[in-house]
Amino acid sequence: MQAILQIIGLLANVLIMLVIVQFVISLLFSFNVVSTSNQFAVQIYNSIDALLRPILDPIRRILPQTGAIDFSPLVLILGLNILMIILGNLA
Repeated sequence: MQAILQIIGLLANVLIMLVIVQFVISLLFSFNVVSTSNQFAVQIYNSIDALLRPILDPIRRILPQTGAIDFSPLVLILGLNILMIILGNLA
């Protein structure tokens, strides 16, 4: 049982890191630090987006529209941290 909880915790940490990397890359694109013509950065962003979109889309449907700011990654990170706390207490 302990091993399963550790694997779930590891997967939650990987998802959190992917959300952070996607956020940083989107900031680099927004402030023109990295050009959108850089195919390597675009491919990394698209790959991470393809992994996270099935998780973030249901959260986006629940949250109210806030304009240009997307709070779904923050909600996902908070939810994963709450899950890790609950699993830690179960162990």
